[in-house]
Amino acid sequence: MYTNDNVLLITKDHLFKYTQLQGNVDIDKITPFVKIAQDIQIQEICGTKLYRKILTDVQGDTLTGDYLTLVSQYLQPMLIHYAMADFMLFHGYEVSNAGILRNTPEGTNLPAKDELDTLVKRQRDIAETYRTKAVDYLNYFPSLFPEYSADQESGLYPDHNPSNYTNWNL
Repeated sequence: MYTNDNVLLITKDHLFKYTQLQGNVDIDKITPFVKIAQDIQIQEICGTKLYRKILTDVQGDTLTGDYLTLVSQYLQPMLIHYAMADFMLFHGYEVSNAGILRNTPEGTNLPAKDELDTLVKRQRDIAETYRTKAVDYLNYFPSLFPEYSADQESGLYPDHNPSNYTNWNL
């Protein structure tokens, strides 16, 4: 694929500082959810060319100016909360040779499904707020990011719709 496919836009420090994650959580457990949210959500609103440019700049430690502003003020907060929403849904489960297992440490109570759904929904709502801000910023200042409006060739074109989730009105 690409040489920068392993680059993540957030660190474990971002996750511990801006979410309710505790420091004893194994960061390897949340990393796949960060990668998934980044590949889907971030690439979807930036388009492939801008997304790849950002990853290249992060990898080369050359992210500056308007690109740094985009990442730090808009994309990272969005990514943190999309990753947390999915992590919260799957963290209690483990897939092994014995099958799919649910971890329940001694002396703890698992939240009811409706409580967990509420927490996940809140994380997604926060992520959606940042998504709207990011799309608005990119749409208002497209000249700052030439990759945003460039021909994406075989890549993904930016989604100019600020919301990734659709509500049904019947």
